[in-house]
Amino acid sequence: MEITSHALWTSIHGMLFGALYLLAGSGALMGLYRVTRPGDERFLRMYLIAMIVFAWATVLTGTYVVYPWYRAVPPQGTSDLSMFPQRLLMSSPSTIEWHSLGMEWKEHIAWFAPISITMAAFVFIRYDRNLANHRQLRTAVLVFTAASFVAAGVAGFFGAMINKYAPVQGGNTIRITHGEEK
Repeated sequence: MEITSHALWTSIHGMLFGALYLLAGSGALMGLYRVTRPGDERFLRMYLIAMIVFAWATVLTGTYVVYPWYRAVPPQGTSDLSMFPQRLLMSSPSTIEWHSLGMEWKEHIAWFAPISITMAAFVFIRYDRNLANHRQLRTAVLVFTAASFVAAGVAGFFGAMINKYAPVQGGNTIRITHGEEK
């Protein structure tokens, strides 16, 4: 069983950091909506901080680790574009929209997730239990948390579809297990 380093980092980016963030998003929305009991704030504070870590880890690994491999330019005369995902998508009319719409959206909307959850967490931590007394501010925190969740979901959807049609490949091969020899 083997995996390449590029595929491993793509999986860490999307299936670890991104998936954990999306899972945490629904819990944060419910927690922020219902926080009324003493003691809930401490748990929710830690929960939101964990979400910030997952959101920034997802976006930063996507931007600075996986994205350069996606945009790699093939050498002149290359006919096999399987190692160059962006060019592979752009080479066919049936997949070009995954780049021109999907990746362009993903590049921009993904950044909204960590920015908005960081803002929501900061306001929650700053106001603590008093947030319940500021209805408009509490609503803003809920809206930005929901927007962060939706942004991450859209980026995750496009990332999964793009990886389906043009996976990031290459890098060193990591051998996980050795198969039985025949």
